[in-house]
Order: sequence, then structure tokens, then C-alpha cells
Amino acid sequence: MLLIEAGPEDDAQEMRVPAQAATLWQGRFVWDNITVPQDDAGKRQVPWPSGRTLGGSSSINGMIYIRGNRADYDAWRDTYGCAGWGYADLLPYFRRAEDQGRGESVHHGVGGPLSVQDARYVHPLVQAWLLSAQEHGLPANSDHNGAEQDGVGPYQVTQDNGERCSTAAGYLRPALDRPNLTVLTGAQVTRVLMEDGRAVGVRYVRDGVEEEARTTGEVVVSSGAVKSPQILMLSGIGPAERLRELGIEPVVDLPVGEGLQDHPLCIAQWATPEVPNFFEELTPEAMEVWQRERQGPFASHFAVAGGFARTRPDLPAPDVQYDAVAVAASMGPDGLVIDPEKRAVSLVVVSAQVRSRGRVALASADPFERPLIDPGYLSDPGDLDTLVAGLREQREIAACGPLASFVTEELLPGPDVQTDEELRAYVRQTVTTVWHPAGTCAMGSVCDPQLRVLGVDGLRVVDASVMPAVPRGNTNAPTIAVAERAADLIKGCTPLEPIYD
Repeated sequence: MLLIEAGPEDDAQEMRVPAQAATLWQGRFVWDNITVPQDDAGKRQVPWPSGRTLGGSSSINGMIYIRGNRADYDAWRDTYGCAGWGYADLLPYFRRAEDQGRGESVHHGVGGPLSVQDARYVHPLVQAWLLSAQEHGLPANSDHNGAEQDGVGPYQVTQDNGERCSTAAGYLRPALDRPNLTVLTGAQVTRVLMEDGRAVGVRYVRDGVEEEARTTGEVVVSSGAVKSPQILMLSGIGPAERLRELGIEPVVDLPVGEGLQDHPLCIAQWATPEVPNFFEELTPEAMEVWQRERQGPFASHFAVAGGFARTRPDLPAPDVQYDAVAVAASMGPDGLVIDPEKRAVSLVVVSAQVRSRGRVALASADPFERPLIDPGYLSDPGDLDTLVAGLREQREIAACGPLASFVTEELLPGPDVQTDEELRAYVRQTVTTVWHPAGTCAMGSVCDPQLRVLGVDGLRVVDASVMPAVPRGNTNAPTIAVAERAADLIKGCTPLEPIYD
């Protein structure tokens, strides 16, 4: 097996220390992609960083472990025709991947490569939000990955003894001494090689030199919802007319790049002048605690609690996700901005059941040129309605319970933003990504339920791009479950028996 990674090794100290995750969102470990101007979001371009290192985005993310709602996967099976991908089918793969710190249950597994633990530190402002949300009427939920997703509580995180557990740490590093595995870093794949309708290898550039790697087995593209469609289209797999316009000879005419979706995010924020923020907790003494015990603020992250709610009682599943963040966060021209100096609590609203759809397209035939990313933020007004309703509920939460005693003035959207139209305008001007892109090589349109690219032998896609609809919640855990099932499909094993909890 040859594993080819465009970025460097995952060797930065900041990757191990959970509290330092935000320092990784710019620089050599990310793809610095950006969207095209968003027609329904103030004509703004939104930065879209994603992991460019071993472990991909699992090496730079916030480590939140959320699987999604069972309705999401049942829709994959029933609405999108993806046999074998219902909730009962995927639950055994969630369990197989997991080493659950709380122990084994019908919903959770132990002994897997992915360590899942309770957060080791929750900031007092976040604790106050949890109590206020419950006083407001949202139920307490200690396990958003169990029987029910609704409710609020601390999140579990992908950590092992107070350190990040990325897929590189959990899966790849234990396998590095195997004689049948070679890992190349700093090598960017530029296209899949095909002969007589079969994928036979890839072309890549390393240290400025173009090379080829050929195989008699399979080529598996696992480059994410932006890069995977880009690689396929550069290889002649995609919308034939557009490929011809760019001088690329079409091999298979497929809607590659269509169906892009991402959870849109907006923020409400209050000043908390008497309460130190999360970054003020990151003292030299706290670092000593982490180095000695793997405890304290450095073993945590500023977003380790939240929950799921329904903005209307008639909804069959949650449509909004809330996060409580003990720092000042806002949308700036370079994306999400964290102000470590300001004392504030940021209450995040995410449209969890995203309705808007967009696309990834090639800007040119140059593999080193950024693709055109258009998530179509707020193109479906339902997403806008959800975010407005969520902002109103976050205001109600901030006004009750213990959180109300900590907050003073409302900073975002601000006291002058009250009507629905004013809130809609605020959302359009500030909506940003929560880094959950999916759907651009979806099962049912680009891939079959075995994740094989339609019309090409020996080629599969295994990442979030194969999801026909992004699940409600963070995408790291669902992507790992997809990969676990894909491993059985690639090996020709009988899939694990469904679990009907």
C-alpha cells in the first residue's frame, strides 16, 4: 500500500495539545481555500481551511465527537437509495472504530483505534451556559451519540489521555512499521491514471518533480469534499462539457463536484468583563499541569459543550446545533477571528439540517490552482430561517439562569438588531463555515454504495464527499465510520451485522 499525502507530517507540538488547535488553522498544515463570492451572503468570500497533513482535518480540528442523527443515515438509505448505509448498518462501524472512555454499551465500543473521552476541562462560562439552557427548557443530554441527540451537555472529544487522537495517531502511526506500507508526504496528486476504463495509478508532484505510482490493485481517493472532486475532474471524470472547455478529455461524464453542502454558522456574543476567558486560563502553570498530568485547560478546547434543538416542534429531528465558546469569536475578512484579549462568551448557532447546495468546479486544468468553491450559503431560505430562530433562542438562554449574572452588554448581533429582517441581514453579513463540507462525490450520483466511481474500474472515493447529505453535527466521526465500512468493502469482507438498538 502506498499512502500519498500532499502536506507535511503531523509532527507539530500544537497538534498534540488540544488547547492549541486554533493555532493550526492557518499555515503549512492547511489548504488555504476560499469560496467564490456568496450571492446570498453579502457577496462575501469565506475562507475554507482544511487539513493538509497526515490525518487530514482530524489533525487540526476541534476534536468534537458527534456522529449525527439516526435520521440522517436512514435518509441515505431510504431517500438516496444507498443500500447498507442506514443507521443500523453504520452503528457497528461507529462502535468498531471507538475506544470509549465510559466503557462499552449498545451504542459504544471499546478497543478501537479512535479514543473517545469526556472533555477534561469545561470553562465556567460554558458550564453556566449549560445550566441556563436547561433552565430555558432544553433537556440535559450527557450522550449526543446515544439513544437521543436532542439536548445539551458537554461534548465527548477525540482525545487519548489529554492529547489529540487524530486518524493519523489512532490508525496510521501504529501501522507505520508494517512492511507492506509506504508513506509519502509532500507529494501532491495531480491526476488518476486510467487505461481501458480502469484506474491503474496516480501522477503526483514531489519536490517539483512529477512522478507516477502504478498499481494492479485499487486507487482510493481520500482527499476531502474539495480536493477529491478536483482530482477526479483533472483526471477526466466529471461534467464532460465543462472539462472540454478546460482542455481536459472527458473519460466519464458524471456530476462530480455537485451537491456541495456545509453547515453554516453564525454567532451571538456577550461581554463578560468579570470572567477570565479561556485563553487567560492558558498560563505557564496550566501548561505544567498538562505536561505533568494531561489535565487542565490545555487538555481542553474552547468549544467542548453544546447541543441540539428543534426550532419548530413539528420537526422530526433537530435542525440546529448550539456551541458555547468561552472566547470572543467573530467573522472577519480572513474568516473566523478569535480575539484572545476580549472577555466575552460566544454562543454559536449552526444550521444542522442544511438545505442549501452548491458545487466545486475547476478554475483551470492546473492542479495547483484553487478550485472554485461555492457552498451556496443561504440559497435555501430555510437555512436562514433556522439561523435566525437559533439566534433568538440563544438570546433567551443568555437572559436566564447563571449565565445572565455573568454577561453585560450584547456585542453581537447587538441590541439594535431586533426584527427578523435585521437578524436576516446580520446573518447574511456574518455567516461562515463550520468546516463540514460534504457531498461532492456522492453515493447515488458519482459513486455506487460500494463507493466505486461509476463507469471506472478500480477506483473508489472514501471521505465526506461520498455522503449524499451531511449529517447533523460534526463530520469527523461520520467520516471515520464511512472509512471503517469502506475497509470491509475494499477487502471483500461481509459487512458487519446491523445493530438495531
